[in-house]
Amino acid sequence: MNRARSSERETMIKTTFHISKMDCPSEERMIRMKLEELNGIHSLQFDIPGRKLEVYHTDSGDKIYNALDSLQLDTQFVSSEVTKPASISDDQHQESRVLWQVLIINFFFFALEIITGFIAGSIGLVADSLDMLADSMVYGLALFAVGSQISRKKKVAGISGYFQLTLSILGFAEVVRRFLGHGENPDFLMMIVISLMALAGNASCLYLLQKSRSQEAHMKASMIFTSNDVIVNLGVIAAGGLVYLTASKVPDLIIGTIVFILVATGAYRILQLSK
Repeated sequence: MNRARSSERETMIKTTFHISKMDCPSEERMIRMKLEELNGIHSLQFDIPGRKLEVYHTDSGDKIYNALDSLQLDTQFVSSEVTKPASISDDQHQESRVLWQVLIINFFFFALEIITGFIAGSIGLVADSLDMLADSMVYGLALFAVGSQISRKKKVAGISGYFQLTLSILGFAEVVRRFLGHGENPDFLMMIVISLMALAGNASCLYLLQKSRSQEAHMKASMIFTSNDVIVNLGVIAAGGLVYLTASKVPDLIIGTIVFILVATGAYRILQLSK
């Protein structure tokens, strides 16, 4: 019997804890960091309003309790029961399906916006397309994380954050280049029409991600990216209107700058989440 099949047949245990002082995401990050040190943990399910944590694991629950107790968050053992790995696999299948859906949507709009952005001469559309590309990479990386150990999921979130930070730096460089006089006024009508289409796409992605209600780090990263995208779309639409009213490329460059600030901020939040 090979090692993979042996692993699949390990008994999965669900242990529930009540953590009285777990009342915000900062405590959640502390717990994730602490439990990352342990082997045999399959996944964590947080209910912050209910102060409840469910740990799916294969090793001793005593080690988990001791690790949690060391954080001094007033941890209390609630229950422990054997569960079927298939019940968790159902969640993994749901995560994979959602990630594939949003990946396809984002990559389609990346291709659409990068092409129309260069045709329209709009740094706003180009910036949004790069943000869409970053999201596509995030979702692709997250697909590798579904069903993985917690440490791998957090590493995926970290890779996503560094990738988005790199894109933001490249974007700032392009904004500076255009502020120095390169490029003509963008096509405002194309900016507005394409951004409205992208807004509809991002709203669909956000709906799908929120509907999944996953608390895993890589899924939370995906929701952060998509929330930023909705704001960006609205900004590009407004910039298109201002380009028309002012007959200037400055509004497009301003929204481009704002977009890349949002991209960099999102990268920072993801890097914090991955710790």
